[in-house]
Amino acid sequence: MALPSPLWPEIHAALPGPRAAAIIDADRSLISPSYTRSYPFVARRGAGMYVDDVDGNRFLDFAAGIAVCSTGHCHPQVVEAIQRQAAELIHMSGTDFYYEQMVRVAQLLSATAPMPGPHRFFFGNSGTEAVEAALKLARYHTRRPYFIGFYNSFHGRTLGALSITSSQPAQRAGFGPLLPGCFHIGYPNPFRAPSPEAASAASLDELERLFRTTTPARDVAAIIVEPVQGEGGYVVPPPGFLREIRAVCDREGMLLIADEVQSGAGRTGKMWAMEHFGVAPDIVCSAKGIASGVPLGVMFAPASIMDWPRGAHASTFGGNPLALAAAEATLGLLTRGLIGNAAAVGSYLMQRLQPWPARHPTVGEVRGLGLMIGIEIVHPQDGRPDAAARDAMIQAAFQRGLLLLGCGASSIRLMPPLICERAHADIALEILEAAVESGEDGKS
Repeated sequence: MALPSPLWPEIHAALPGPRAAAIIDADRSLISPSYTRSYPFVARRGAGMYVDDVDGNRFLDFAAGIAVCSTGHCHPQVVEAIQRQAAELIHMSGTDFYYEQMVRVAQLLSATAPMPGPHRFFFGNSGTEAVEAALKLARYHTRRPYFIGFYNSFHGRTLGALSITSSQPAQRAGFGPLLPGCFHIGYPNPFRAPSPEAASAASLDELERLFRTTTPARDVAAIIVEPVQGEGGYVVPPPGFLREIRAVCDREGMLLIADEVQSGAGRTGKMWAMEHFGVAPDIVCSAKGIASGVPLGVMFAPASIMDWPRGAHASTFGGNPLALAAAEATLGLLTRGLIGNAAAVGSYLMQRLQPWPARHPTVGEVRGLGLMIGIEIVHPQDGRPDAAARDAMIQAAFQRGLLLLGCGASSIRLMPPLICERAHADIALEILEAAVESGEDGKS
């Protein structure tokens, strides 16, 4: 391992430490058991690329609050914007009154939109609210009842968004019946197909089979797609696939909803992941990194599509002045350099990771765009997904001071703040490779 430096994590004793263990014990009796916790990390303070726990250990963060802390933890410009706004106005409700900040953030977002304008914006509090708003708008605008999504997708946990989510059985079990009229087809995964072209063709064939059998195209309001699948495994679709989906939507008069909750806000090295594929969606859903950790969800569309009337949809807290202040500061940072940094450091990470499948028998594939990178962990004997090995590697990385999360059947996702530098990437890869090797050696 390299010599210690100020950039390295600092772990002082076995994890969890005594204060963390006590908090976790209390959490078990007080907090909903539905929460998923990957390892016993109790956060106390964050700055930039690092988070300290309650026992004084310092961790390098390659999870970013599930891709939320786009400008890093407590970026000074974001903090200053929130503090200034909190001293002026915290809440009046944009549903009933007007905020100047709402107009300013809408103007900033409109300048980045991946489809022609003029645009209109709906502000909520989360990704699932943005998706709910998109589903309602699509039904209202088209006067059609059905939706088509993709297997292994994640769009949220509220009832409508959950109905089009198909990531894990636990997310849906016990909550039926869900919203009727939601159908799914396979998301094209080149790693699990003979070729990218075969993966695309299989997915498009499933779509056409839906039209021929259970789901008349004339009744479909929209196809909703993650330009890069998030929780489903950080899967990048084959070139041309999203253009084919766009063509189907145009042919059949249905809308194309891009769920950019995880892939947007500069995460992939462009403001919107759809830009990588040259495809203009009809509706975009955003959240996570758009306000650097302050709750904000945004759904936007051309004004010709967002044609619902007064009172059709609203949100008491959506577009709260504090969230808008954070978003305005975040958008400035993104457009003034962080998107380009995500592209550059992401390319560097991918370059360094490319030899891993040949070097490590448990690494099946490395894939991604920008700072949205997935590492597929497999059984060396037959290439099947190995979730247990993946989980053990994430635990081993945590014990060494690196925060990671899994996704898909057996992938590790790298989603650091967009302020990540090459030096951070080098440290993270050294720790992660040690964790991978410990798994291959049967050690923890």
